[in-house]
Amino acid sequence: MPTRRLFLGLWPTPEQRDAVQAHADAWQWPDAARRTRIERLHLTLHFIGSVHDDVVGALKTQLEVPWPGCELLLDEAQVWPGGIAVLEASQVPPALQHLHEGLQARLLALGLPVETRRYRPHVTLARKAFGAKPPPAWEPLRWTSSGYTLVESLPGGRGYVPLQCFG
Repeated sequence: MPTRRLFLGLWPTPEQRDAVQAHADAWQWPDAARRTRIERLHLTLHFIGSVHDDVVGALKTQLEVPWPGCELLLDEAQVWPGGIAVLEASQVPPALQHLHEGLQARLLALGLPVETRRYRPHVTLARKAFGAKPPPAWEPLRWTSSGYTLVESLPGGRGYVPLQCFG
């Protein structure tokens, strides 16, 4: 049976996307760095992974969690182990933590695995970014969101397709 690779995420407004891109442009990147393309910038809530096509309909109807939205402050720029350059929030707003936990409960109820590590909201700026350096001085970025999206990641890195918007 065919499968789809899915995740839940916060999608940026065009202004937020442009601000993240401008921040990324100010980094010093090693030649090997693979920067995230501007149309793929997002903030992951839950990586779902590969699911059978017949599960997608249930996800579209079962993942609606009441959420008032929130503002997230992306205030830490760093390169994680494995060479992943990120713009991260040092604090998780309570409303976002509540959404993350609510979605986790829904995913578990559907029999899907969930990440057990502490939730660290971030935007991936690049991979293979060993030695990358963020700008020495920069203003934290504000990411305001009132909805979240179920997204399919196309095979071979061909991009993302929003399947369902919530909120």
